[in-house]
Amino acid sequence: MYLIMPVRDGKWIYDPSVSMAIQVYVKDHLFLDDDVMFPYMMHPVVQIGKFQNAYEETNQPYMDEHNIQLLRRDTGGGAIYLDDKNMSFCFLLAGDNDIFGNYAQLFEPAIKGLQKLGVKNLEQKGRNDLLLDGKKISGAAMTLENGRIYAGYSLLLDPNFEAMVAVLNPNLKKVKSHGIKSIRSRVGSIRPHLAPEHQSMDVWEFTDFMMCEILGIEKIEDAKEYTFTEYDWAQIDKLANEKYKNPDWTYGRFQYFEYEVTERFPIGTITIGLSVTHAKISKIQITGDFFGKKDIKDIEEKLINVRLIKTDLLEALKDFNLSDYFGDITPEILVNVILSIPIKETTKD
Repeated sequence: MYLIMPVRDGKWIYDPSVSMAIQVYVKDHLFLDDDVMFPYMMHPVVQIGKFQNAYEETNQPYMDEHNIQLLRRDTGGGAIYLDDKNMSFCFLLAGDNDIFGNYAQLFEPAIKGLQKLGVKNLEQKGRNDLLLDGKKISGAAMTLENGRIYAGYSLLLDPNFEAMVAVLNPNLKKVKSHGIKSIRSRVGSIRPHLAPEHQSMDVWEFTDFMMCEILGIEKIEDAKEYTFTEYDWAQIDKLANEKYKNPDWTYGRFQYFEYEVTERFPIGTITIGLSVTHAKISKIQITGDFFGKKDIKDIEEKLINVRLIKTDLLEALKDFNLSDYFGDITPEILVNVILSIPIKETTKD
């Protein structure tokens, strides 16, 4: 089995878009004479499935505040949080391998490796989960692509429970959508279950150990590596920039959804109903018991065809004096209402 490390010019690739582009490029264009494994570890990111509604699955305000990116996969499944404290492993296996659909077999080398580190009470359960004391420490996926099995899983050594809970609990209210919903599971951590002599392992030591177990080698230097050529990198960069860093793919792929939000202010109640088509506002109605001197339709018309992204909404409203329409309110507050960002109270000296 080949090992492909996401390393360029001696540096690990943490960029989620480039990391995803590496996987897809190898899957679609690189056909070697053996199976392939490539580990990946990214800057904090929420990875959503191909058929999911980004707005419905994620807490975008929390992600913006904590610099967490959003990435859409080419494959199905649910939303997951990944970061630079836990390693994931992706595989391309021969299509005639009997591992297809057999998640217990896919997890077997990882289970044996974890057991060598002193971890007990491991169980492959359900369709594709690995449990430790009944809590999920990994979820696997696999599909057939170009005659090969495309599979992978993460191993949660040090999960950030706070971020996991926060990013996967969206703030938008009353969403009407036909997106595939994620199934929330009780998540566990590997580290507390490591034997005492392994408690101080960092993520790199843990990864090297697990890669050796999966590859069946004594030390990582013995791995059969494939190194990307300049041509490979050029194709990977092109894919990352044109697709995975493109908001039209990340947010706009989901065709249509609706939602409604309501907030109460000293000026009155504001209710905003939205229809969103390919991540742009296609219909909007603003109602409430506020008092305004100008017709609210001016605001509604200005927001049509604007992407449902904070920077774009603020740009669309920059020339309006919103006090003429609502009373004492700023574009920032109105955009926060649209995106269901909690309004922070301010005090005056």
